[in-house]
Amino acid sequence: MKRILVTGGAGFVGSHLCERLLNEGNEVICLDNYFTGSKQNIEHLMDHHYFELVRHDITNPFMAEVDEIYNFACPASPVHYQYNPIKTTKTSVMGAINMLGLAKRVKAKILQASTSEVYGDPTVHPQPESYWGNVNPIGLRSCYDEGKRCAETLFMDYHKENNVKIKIIRIFNTYGPRMHPQDGRVVSNFIVQALKGEDITIFGDGTQTRSFQYVDDLVEGTVRMMSTRDGFIGPVNVGNPKEFTMLQLADEIIDLTGSKSKISYLPLPQDDPMQRQPNIDLAKKELNGWEPKINLREGLKTTIKYFDELLLSNK
Repeated sequence: MKRILVTGGAGFVGSHLCERLLNEGNEVICLDNYFTGSKQNIEHLMDHHYFELVRHDITNPFMAEVDEIYNFACPASPVHYQYNPIKTTKTSVMGAINMLGLAKRVKAKILQASTSEVYGDPTVHPQPESYWGNVNPIGLRSCYDEGKRCAETLFMDYHKENNVKIKIIRIFNTYGPRMHPQDGRVVSNFIVQALKGEDITIFGDGTQTRSFQYVDDLVEGTVRMMSTRDGFIGPVNVGNPKEFTMLQLADEIIDLTGSKSKISYLPLPQDDPMQRQPNIDLAKKELNGWEPKINLREGLKTTIKYFDELLLSNK
């Protein structure tokens, strides 16, 4: 049994990760300040003897004796990370410093949940880990993009200077149950709009692409990354290389929900990337053959069911 700290553990991805780690027989400390996370996401874990929930903001130091740390604390959708951009940057940068300091003190292994946003609006397609990115440092999205880039820098420097055992993953678009219904991400937006019979709003002309990964595939890749050999620290892309346009996604969701929703178009937001697709050759090599298993239609069915039940319970 390991004692594992998951920051952002009451969030969308963090809650699935906590569940997986508990199911593998570990003791889990879930840290969250509930800015985007929710107790509802982890209430089914509350009676577990080896689960501990702590309300805490990682911009402040935290002390605990742990073996591993998964650093997932940071708002990840544009609506939430742009709400308070200074706080977003502080969460990425000061949060990384505090968690790396903890890892250094207790000699824990620590994994950073970075993002495909470090690539910005890419000029290389698909994006390999060797690509340095095309990021606007003063744009609307830069609080998140640059915050995560700086966090990667801190992780590398703590590793080089203090021998902290680190792992870095770059997460591409992920969806699934427990997404926040108002998080502004394209999958949750489209599903909620379709279930309500509202117009599905597409920014731009709908030809921009994303690669959608179901949350279970991400959790599998994350756990495998933590257990890789000491010499491999990443960064490594964890995402689905199958690319879809926004129009294809909207059509799929309308079909699965049986919705009468129409599509309406809005101007493209500043710095919104036109393409996003991971090269996962490194993940396949280093993560014991990992690659996404759940196709988009299968994952959307489960996600639609979750949102349908959520909307009914809120009526």
